[in-house]
Amino acid sequence: MSSALTDLFPHPIVQAPMAGGVSVPQLAAATADAGGLGFLAAGYKTADGMYQEIKQLRGLTGRPFGINLFMPQPEYADPAAVEVYAHQLAGEASWYETELGDPDSGRDDGYDAKLAVLLDNPVPVVSFHFGIPSGEALESLRRAGTFTLVTATTPEEALAVQYAGADAVIAQGVEAGGHQGTHRDIPEHDGSGLGLLSLVAQIRETVTVPIVAAGGIMRGSQIAAVLAAGASAAQLGTAFLATPESGAHDVHKQALTNPLYVRTELTRAFSGRPARGLVNRFLREHGPYAPAAYPEVHHLTSPLRKAAAKAKDAQGMALWAGQGHRMARELPAGQLVEVLAAELAEARTALSAKGGLR
Repeated sequence: MSSALTDLFPHPIVQAPMAGGVSVPQLAAATADAGGLGFLAAGYKTADGMYQEIKQLRGLTGRPFGINLFMPQPEYADPAAVEVYAHQLAGEASWYETELGDPDSGRDDGYDAKLAVLLDNPVPVVSFHFGIPSGEALESLRRAGTFTLVTATTPEEALAVQYAGADAVIAQGVEAGGHQGTHRDIPEHDGSGLGLLSLVAQIRETVTVPIVAAGGIMRGSQIAAVLAAGASAAQLGTAFLATPESGAHDVHKQALTNPLYVRTELTRAFSGRPARGLVNRFLREHGPYAPAAYPEVHHLTSPLRKAAAKAKDAQGMALWAGQGHRMARELPAGQLVEVLAAELAEARTALSAKGGLR
């Protein structure tokens, strides 16, 4: 892996940026202090909100960390389809005694303002989801001393990331919890995503930049597997979701290992974009009818999700989780990093003993 990235954190372990209040400064600091790379998620926050969290994180740790930005989305949603979905959700609004959100609440997530903050107050690492920033933006961040990563879900997307000038690519397998970071949201491609090991191997043969592997990783042995496949580090989200430092709702944390939730699915039910979550009532009832309309559907369902969380009703919440959710461990984030590093070392030793890793 590029020394520009490896020098930032001793262990090849990245705590995924999870938007919606999960990746709080306490989680990122604990991860960083233990030798991983902690991340804050700027998604769904204002530019000032992001800046305040950066200040808080810097007060908690002197270690390097990262910030994740959502790319602005093109306007291609069918307003009529969104309106039909809103009518379908009327019963949910009545049940939770709240109003549906305004689907036209904005689609750029304050991207330009956030980028300006990060250029004025540089951070060690910035990653991007839902598309590729301009070459000018990437070069400006590089001049500011920031290492840049961009999510890709196919080898073709990874090649575009390299061509744009990013320093590394995050290879996101279909196993990953939360939103798939596809560059273009094409409904016809739903369910056709590549598994992580296959994706990493294909991207390794396509690009020369470092690869960070993401998707369903819960154990150090899995980190060893993606490193053997060609990745330079592993990004874990669901594994950190259950930690006490995580900002996830307690109901969400408990659901990860609750026998009631036996599987995950990719769904558009909550946001209008494919995202993997635990299968609950809301997902089952509305997933088949949700339109390809992000962030319109996200804004529309936001009050519903907040009301369900307030009522501690897991059946109405977006319980984002990767396919390995049943393997979640309720360990402090720093201890989790140490355990993962120890498991990784053990797996590497075993592979070396068998001649599988040189």
